[in-house]
Amino acid sequence: MELEIEKLRKLCQDDKIKWSRHALKRLRERKISIADFENCILHGEIIKQYPDDRPTPSCLILAWINNTPLHIVVGSDGNYIYSITAYYPSKEEWLPDMKTRKEH
Repeated sequence: MELEIEKLRKLCQDDKIKWSRHALKRLRERKISIADFENCILHGEIIKQYPDDRPTPSCLILAWINNTPLHIVVGSDGNYIYSITAYYPSKEEWLPDMKTRKEH
């Protein structure tokens, strides 16, 4: 099952995010705020789907927050969003659109 950004936005607006210990640790380490994580869902776009992930399908979302690209990975069962990780994509790994991973 592929996730839909509009459904994720509705869950986010309804405060239906389950925060994993791992995701919160990564946010702290990378100085990414919860507000920026949520804004990524509210204003970003899905750039990669992982429909076969377990325990729920997940996706990679890109948003530009204060002119800085931010990637987050979330899963969802349709009732909740499950935070997985967040990071600032590097120019060494991604093309300038920050949507396409460079070929190695």
